[in-house]
Amino acid sequence: MRDLSYDAVMARKNEIMKNALGIDYQIYEYGKIAFDYERMLRENSYPIDKIQDIQRETKVGNTPLFELKNITNLVRKHSPAGKGARIFIKDEAANASGSFKARRAAISVYEAQKRGYKGVIAATSGNYGAAVASQAAMRGLRCIVVQEVYDSRKVGQPEILEKARKCEAYGAEVVQLTVGPELFYMFLRLLEETGYYNASLYTPTSIAGIESLGYELANQVLKREGKYPDAVVVTNAGGGNLTGTARGLIKSGARDAKVIGASVDLTGLHMASDKDFNRKSFTTGHTGFGVPFTTTPDRSDVPRNAARVLRYMDRYVTITQGDVFYVTELLAQLEGLERGPAGNTSLAAAIAIASEMDQDQIIVVQETEYTGAGKHPMPQLTFAKSNGIEVRRGDSKENIPGKNIVIPHGIDQIYLKDFDMMKLRRDYIRNITVQKDIYEITEEDLLFLCDEVKLGKEDVLGILESLNVKVQQ
Repeated sequence: MRDLSYDAVMARKNEIMKNALGIDYQIYEYGKIAFDYERMLRENSYPIDKIQDIQRETKVGNTPLFELKNITNLVRKHSPAGKGARIFIKDEAANASGSFKARRAAISVYEAQKRGYKGVIAATSGNYGAAVASQAAMRGLRCIVVQEVYDSRKVGQPEILEKARKCEAYGAEVVQLTVGPELFYMFLRLLEETGYYNASLYTPTSIAGIESLGYELANQVLKREGKYPDAVVVTNAGGGNLTGTARGLIKSGARDAKVIGASVDLTGLHMASDKDFNRKSFTTGHTGFGVPFTTTPDRSDVPRNAARVLRYMDRYVTITQGDVFYVTELLAQLEGLERGPAGNTSLAAAIAIASEMDQDQIIVVQETEYTGAGKHPMPQLTFAKSNGIEVRRGDSKENIPGKNIVIPHGIDQIYLKDFDMMKLRRDYIRNITVQKDIYEITEEDLLFLCDEVKLGKEDVLGILESLNVKVQQ
């Protein structure tokens, strides 16, 4: 019998992952820190036309693109003369399971079926679980979804409980856990015991599935407006949404479209903290995931994360929880679209960004998500109040994560905060070198870092010098 203690299971992590994915990540590694990212994606995914064919088989893709004319007109009333870009939204709620994550799940579940796995397992408390369950149901595979749901009082968040209900509706088995390290441990145990496929959020197939979103979006705008979008705003958490969308934009030819990441500011709340777990109203699309995965992408459940946002992100902004709740209601009442808050994170950011852009420019919010039951704003705000969070109207600058949710009176009270992109790049380089006690790298490693952080050689050399990291001559 295998040793099922925590330490023993974690020690077998690489063996379990290799069996559950069939990818030997070591063959892509070279130098001291580098790996061949493009080769890894190329050899473990599919061309864009094949991706679209696979997704069509299971009711994914070809989602509508809407212009938000009423919201655009409102933005222009509060913008300087000549400002107020046209805002479009890609309605990903039209996918099977109700979110863009059906795109990544479609390819992962197809891959599992193709390789002969009897089932799939996903560790997620978000929309991805429902997406995997939906796709598994259509392809006749078993499905287990492992969720982090409860704090130590066994109190669960309404949004996560709603997603569990949806997973079960598609026939999946849902394993619900309390916050803490047991999530990954249980995930590994189940993979080992069942022999199922690891439908991770961070594999090449998962990222390739989202490429169709950027590709489709760009071509829809081009067909309707005769040009590609000027900017695309992407809700950013683990990085797969932004990475896949950006790669799809590039493949479509929309190389000049600015890719802007947006997250809810939950500064000060620790995602693995039992005390903080139920003091936030957003389970994804927030800085608790967005910042760590940006600066340490390989902290994921696979050896090499295929989601690497610094390769593609031109700007990274945050908005508040109150902003998102306000914009969720705005979308429903002005545009007749009731959608969940995660996608509306990027809509809130887009409203503020549009006021900086010219009126003949186009900004696209690249996803929406389904809403209902525990995902609706009302149960989330009620739950926040029950956990001692003050909920009120006011200036969203007064938002303090974990203490209050201040819902603005109007769009002129939605304020963006910009991350310092150079600091994020420096943090990434530090984390992959100094934090691993690596103070000398190869020339190949240097070129890899240039690609990773989207900077020229001289800029990366300057960062390395400041960290006392040398390049072998």
